[in-house]
Parts: sequence; C-alpha cells; structure tokens
Amino acid sequence: MSCAGCGVQLQTERKDAAGYLPGAAIERDPAICQRCFRMKHYNEISTVALDESDFLRILSHVGQGAGLVVHIVDLFDFEGSVISSLPRFIGSNPILIVANKIDLFPKNVNRNRILNWVQKQAKEAGLKPVETVLCSARSGEGMDRLVEAIERHRKREDVYVVGATNVGKSSVINRLIRDFSELDAELTVSHYPGTTLGAVKIPLDDGHAVIDTPGIVYKSRLTEIVAKADLAAITPNKPLKPLVYQLDSGQSLFFGAMARFDFVKGVHQSFVCYFAGGLLVHRTKLERADELTNEQRGELLQPPVKERLDQLPEWTKHAIRIPRGGNSEILISGLGWIKASGESGAEVVVHAPKGVKVVLRDAIL
Repeated sequence: MSCAGCGVQLQTERKDAAGYLPGAAIERDPAICQRCFRMKHYNEISTVALDESDFLRILSHVGQGAGLVVHIVDLFDFEGSVISSLPRFIGSNPILIVANKIDLFPKNVNRNRILNWVQKQAKEAGLKPVETVLCSARSGEGMDRLVEAIERHRKREDVYVVGATNVGKSSVINRLIRDFSELDAELTVSHYPGTTLGAVKIPLDDGHAVIDTPGIVYKSRLTEIVAKADLAAITPNKPLKPLVYQLDSGQSLFFGAMARFDFVKGVHQSFVCYFAGGLLVHRTKLERADELTNEQRGELLQPPVKERLDQLPEWTKHAIRIPRGGNSEILISGLGWIKASGESGAEVVVHAPKGVKVVLRDAIL
C-alpha cells in the first residue's frame, strides 16, 4: 500500500523511516503515513530518513524543475551534515544554505565570524550558495532573515528543503509554518511528482510549494549509530561551555565511552573541548589509556552503559598532526570538537567508532 498523501510505501515496523503508520491505522481509507497525518492535522512536519541512494534519486528530480534549494546544515556538525554532492544533482537551481542551531553558541560570540566560517567551509565543500543564513529553530534567532532570504531568491518558484537527519530540518520548517505562514489550519499534502519516496508539498499562496524531502542518513555521524537512549547525552541543547584541559604529552581524554583523545607529542598546552554538557570527560595517562579502554568502557566511562556497547562499532585510530598557529580543531562528527590552542602544534591520536568522520579543520571560534 502507498500513502495517499506522499506516495511512499506504507510500513508499520520502523517509526523513524519513511512510510510508517501505526498498525491500527492501516485500515483507514485513505491510508496516510504518520508524517502526512501529523502535517495534515497538526501543521507539523516530522523527520523521516532515507539512505543515500534513494535520497539522490529525489535530488535528480529536483534538477529537472525550477526552484530554490534550501540546504539545512548543523552548525554543531557542519562537516558531518553538509551534502557536498548537491550541485551535481540540482542543475542550475540556486542553493540557500541555512546553518541551524546558532543558539548553541553564546550570544557574545560574533555572528559575522561564524557566518564567514560557514561560507568558507561551504566553498571548500564545493558549494556556491546564493546566500548563507544562520538561524535557530529552537530560539527563533535568524528566522525572519531566513524568510526574507527565501522570498528574495525563490523568484516565485517552488522551494525544495534538503538536509541530513538530525540537523533540525523539520524543526526549521515547523517554525516557519508556525511563525510566518498564513496557510489554512488544515494543510494539504501531495506526493512529489515522479517519486514514491515520501517528499511532501506545503502549498504557498502563489500556487507554488515548499517541498520537504526526507533526511539523508549519514552513518559517518555518531548521532546515527548510537542508541536512542544515548542521544540526549551527546546532543547539546544549551549554549556550549568550553572545557579547557592543560595537557602534557602522554595524557589522554576520554569522552564517555564514545571517543578518546591521546596527546602523543608536543609541548605543554591547553586543549579546549566543545561537547554536550551531559557527556562526562575523564583524563588519564596515555600509558593507562588502553587498560582503561578495555576494562572501564560502559562502567566508569559512559555513555553508553555496558549493555549498549555492542551497538557501537569498535574504535579505529586517527593519527593527526595539528599544525603550528593555534587555529585548528578536530571534529568528531556528531559528538563535538577539540581545539588546540598551542602555537607550536601537536601530534595526537583520536579513537572513534569505525566509520565516524574525524577531520582537522579551521577553528570555528
């Protein structure tokens, strides 16, 4: 059976996947998925996910039409959430980058500096957006500028919203509907022509639509592979408070049982850690780190607890040489980042679950 709203194949097993509806609702006529149901009756978009191949099929259809592509990325995990292949699939359609979760950065942090950083990172990823907007669906910061940017660049065409899962894509759309939409109380939904992959249309008053696409799943983000019970501990919901550690070479930091940072070689210096407040950090000597890894993951070192350790892949090592200058940081995708503040550089090793992206980048702050 297919959803009468978005056309996706209906299923009753996975709540976070496209086409889900409760078993008790399967006999409804017409039968619509939970995502379409919530949109139709509560004006609320909910997140569903697709694997990369299905997501790219949706993008290929975007390239066949005219419209503005709104790419929502996660400021807490830019490299993990940016869709660098986007230009290959959307034709000549313009891209508007929306960097969500600016509320995680303290108010006294210069917004223009962050904006410039996002623009630079986007360029390095191969994107050439017509504009970049910082916003927070949670606090409302920047949402008015987002509305203005969409109207300025869509030129009375459709708006396609794309993004990875867990970047706040649905939250941004819901905030737009709640604060800026003049739509009727009951939204209509229809499937995106040419696909049965669960994209839905939110009608605009000029006959065009905002088209919300399912989120793409990137397994290189830690948020996609941890148990749901551990998401709250690694996902920040308050402004980040930097943790500063003065380290000598031969010392290690554990971030729960999610990752480990070894300072292998370099002069005494400080490392500034930006992680969710619920993640416990443990410092030890490098000579004891392997022993602690083998004996205390899931015990002293958590999350996750021992019963959920098997859900994480085994750690793999990333040897990184931090250049001189003190303006570099290491991102562990979906978890946070560590800034090296020393001027003389350092040699470090990051242990993270196999497949999780670990990159050296210019510091965002």
